[in-house]
Amino acid sequence: MAFPGTRTAVEWLAAAAPDPDACRWEWERAPRGVALLPAGVHWDVLITPGPLGSAALGVLRRLPAPPGPVLAAGRTSRLGFFVPAGTASRWIGTGVRGAGRGSWIAVPYPGRATGGPRWLHLPDGRGTLTDPGLLELALHEAAARILAGERIPAGEPGGGPA
Repeated sequence: MAFPGTRTAVEWLAAAAPDPDACRWEWERAPRGVALLPAGVHWDVLITPGPLGSAALGVLRRLPAPPGPVLAAGRTSRLGFFVPAGTASRWIGTGVRGAGRGSWIAVPYPGRATGGPRWLHLPDGRGTLTDPGLLELALHEAAARILAGERIPAGEPGGGPA
């Protein structure tokens, strides 16, 4: 089942591909439904360890402005926050990796389950990205909560399994 805005999200994501038609073809016909898209064109991705990223996503979801798209990597339990292009080259943060110009990201079709990466926060199709300054503050708050031994309750955004 498609979420509202799937078409605009698909078009927005495919616009980053060198060949948008080939990208859409990959999503529709490839067995895994994942396309490789270049970072550093319309967005960069900041990749966090799973527990820290999940807690930071919970913080971001409590803010009035929604975060940008967020991917979860299947087996590595890492989260990827879509941020403005150029952010990865300027980011300094322990344990957070940046994927910018020259990097490629495995991106699933919006709203469709795959055996690999999955969307935790879907793209809105308008180009909304996570503000790097807000992400930094959310990561600090998340790290403080983790160090204090707080457990994010199941069902809370960014929390454990419900």
